Amino acid sequence: MDAEAVRERAGDLPTEPGVYRFLGGDSEDATVLYVGKAVDLRDRVRSYADPRGERIRQMVDRAGTIDTVVTDTETQALLLEANLIKRHQPRYNVRLKDDKSYPLVQLTDHPVPRIEITRDPDENATVYGPFTDKGRLETVLKAVRETYGLRGCSDHKYADRDRPCLDYEMGLCTAPCTGEISEADYRADCETVQRFFEGETGVVADPIRREMNEAAQQEAFERAANLRDRLKAVESLHAESSDAVATATGEQRTVDVLGVTVEGERATVARLQSVDGSLVERERHRLNYPEGEGAGAVLGAFVAQYYAERDLPDALLLSDRPDDAELRSWLDREGVDLRVPGAGREATLVDLALKNARRRGGDRDETAALADALGLDRAERIEGFDVSHAQGRSAVGSDVTFVDGSPEKAAYRRKRLPDRNDDYANMRSLVRWRAERAIEGRDDRADPDLLLIDGGEGQLGAARDALAETGWDVPAVALAKSEELVVTPEGVEHWPDDAPQLHLLQRVRDEAHRFAVQYHQTLRDDVSTPLDEVPGVGPETRKRLLGQFGSVEAIRDASLEELQSVEGVGEVTAESIERALSAVRSN
Repeated sequence: MDAEAVRERAGDLPTEPGVYRFLGGDSEDATVLYVGKAVDLRDRVRSYADPRGERIRQMVDRAGTIDTVVTDTETQALLLEANLIKRHQPRYNVRLKDDKSYPLVQLTDHPVPRIEITRDPDENATVYGPFTDKGRLETVLKAVRETYGLRGCSDHKYADRDRPCLDYEMGLCTAPCTGEISEADYRADCETVQRFFEGETGVVADPIRREMNEAAQQEAFERAANLRDRLKAVESLHAESSDAVATATGEQRTVDVLGVTVEGERATVARLQSVDGSLVERERHRLNYPEGEGAGAVLGAFVAQYYAERDLPDALLLSDRPDDAELRSWLDREGVDLRVPGAGREATLVDLALKNARRRGGDRDETAALADALGLDRAERIEGFDVSHAQGRSAVGSDVTFVDGSPEKAAYRRKRLPDRNDDYANMRSLVRWRAERAIEGRDDRADPDLLLIDGGEGQLGAARDALAETGWDVPAVALAKSEELVVTPEGVEHWPDDAPQLHLLQRVRDEAHRFAVQYHQTLRDDVSTPLDEVPGVGPETRKRLLGQFGSVEAIRDASLEELQSVEGVGEVTAESIERALSAVRSN
């Protein structure tokens, strides 16, 4: 639109509050370029005839028409604007891209509860957290399960078992599924674990400390060191919540703290929440925004979009003052005390929020670096593919999705494949399945910017064959594990180990592999292994073997001397194990 067209359109508008949208075409279903609010629609839209900045000038030039909605009040206009921005994600607005919360621990609401890490807890589950360090949390959860034997399996896996699973053999579960422990005793253990997550660290730390001291006395120094690291993780789990800040003063029961970091065309807002002086929630949010907007504009847009559909806190502590005067007036009318502290305890809180916002801040550059390295317009949405099977049996495929460098688990998919010992055919089948669903409109996910194949030239060739056969036009590359080489249709890229685009591909590849292996292991739920048929290997010896080596595959690769180092395994038994597992491999 030119300046005259904008003035002409503005002249037809009322002088009332409302929301306006610049559209990229003449029809109402055209792409939404920008959404704004106004106290006076006519005056506000007329101002775009002479835009103040180059960004807004470009937006106006690309617009085909302007539509408006009149509201009764300025507050209605503000909230409608926030909701329309979230719905349409206009290119020229600051927009809340996603909502990535920190991990939680849940005990499910079952007669025999399951314990697990989740970001989306079940209804009626007992939930603890959030926690900021997922790696540490995984270490702690393993220590909890080794100490008290709580199950981590799905209800499907738990039901109708006639023998314990490998978790029991590994000492991670007490196997209530087969009555190895009574439900009453299991529930008592669950209550003890609940006490741990409620702050009674000793119920897990003390048994680990005793085991560590015993290992040190027996000069098993490597195990003692591992137990020491585990003890450190357990004892530090509640430290991040012990700093929970007595921020609320007077009648302010809930206080939200927001810190923002801005870089390029991305921003991250970290939100901390204090209720009655205790820090109860931490989360980070990604925003896309047009370059040129400052931290105050980003925070203003975030507050409007985030709280448009959530309860407002009693107070907001912010790292920067929002630019939007109408937003500040709305918060004041709603009784929210908005502060930008410069010193004292509240400033320390804001600093903590800023540290959370900066955490892993380099991720925001990875998608752009990847797009540049591969010559793509964008690489914000990546799907990773991998296949897993056991000598052709229980073949499965995984399809994981990353958006803006982070996993989007709601968009993960998995596929049972024909049983065959052919990685190329399996990959071709998996990618063809995804492509056909996309072309036929049977997949509710958006098309990705890039497909990442776990493997080398052969796997990439199979995937590209599937794309050619179906006509699905999506670029694809592969990442080979051995030398971390990126295989493209044009050749092989050997990027530096510290290249951000390589780190992104590695995360997608590793997650696709994990998800495939997890599904494969679910299908191979029967815990019988070749060890069951070996003379001299009973349940206890089997447990010790799996405990030391971790898997049947690792036992197969062990030498006779390594096998004999396990208590209860002599020379004859070690040879029997070697023969039995070698026979399985040859078959």
